[in-house]
Amino acid sequence: MTRPGSLLTRAARTGILGLVLAAAVFVVPPSSVQPADVELVRIKRAGDVSVGSDVIWILAVGSDARAGQDMMRSRGDALQLVGINTRTDSATAIGVPRDSWVSLPGHGMQKINSALYYGGPQAMAAAMADLIGITPDYVMVTRFPFFEDMVDDIGGIEVSNPRVFKDPNLKKEGFRAGRIHLGGYDAMAFSRIRYELQGGDFDRSANQQRTLRGIHARIRSQADRPGFIERGVMTVLQHMATNLGPAELYELAQAVAQVEPGKITTCVIRGRIGSAAGQSVVFPDVAQARRLGNAARSDATLSGC
Repeated sequence: MTRPGSLLTRAARTGILGLVLAAAVFVVPPSSVQPADVELVRIKRAGDVSVGSDVIWILAVGSDARAGQDMMRSRGDALQLVGINTRTDSATAIGVPRDSWVSLPGHGMQKINSALYYGGPQAMAAAMADLIGITPDYVMVTRFPFFEDMVDDIGGIEVSNPRVFKDPNLKKEGFRAGRIHLGGYDAMAFSRIRYELQGGDFDRSANQQRTLRGIHARIRSQADRPGFIERGVMTVLQHMATNLGPAELYELAQAVAQVEPGKITTCVIRGRIGSAAGQSVVFPDVAQARRLGNAARSDATLSGC
């Protein structure tokens, strides 16, 4: 039997998602508590969509909600569909540009991130299923201020930045190329800036994946420090809501905790930047999105992007 302490250590070494899930296993907040910064929601799978029994899919969403707004009914920003293979301990992340122009039932053509606004996590999951062909088992939604605090709490992260870029509003002094250190605010800015990136929304999604890898590496390097895991656990518990029971959370935490860093692959859905309905949008390469979905559906592995 796995001891709780060893489970928490492995979860910390797999990144923020593992920390969130493992933390929730041990304390389920009372119903009167209404956390507002992290929510983990189970999605009922559509009958015509199936994945291998060894694979779990989690859609991670950074909510664009401002203070006082319902983050589950605001537009999504960072969109990453993460697959975990519990048999091979491998994982993959498929990045979806938030401005992808898609059809949303009942709302016509819209940016894919507006699915969260119109229909919550279930609509967001359905939009991903329609584009990629994979229905996530779970949707995790996080506010960016909480994300910033989490990065600061672990002492910041390091990422490999392939290009110089800046933004007059978020980071006017910009980011230099190479290996750079990011605190909480800078990690948020690095993940959200797109206007000076040559690939726009596509490069932003790739930067989000670099940020997640940086978080993963930082937690792995600090996991053995006294009190490090406990502080992270308490922070998460104060802000998390979920419709999962303890047993399901425990199983999910174990799956995330056992992922091997060397078996993680990533890819971003490509497409064409253009305009529609008077706004800048991304026309996603639906054929490529479906190829990625078909390739990763049964084993959460991508051999190429």
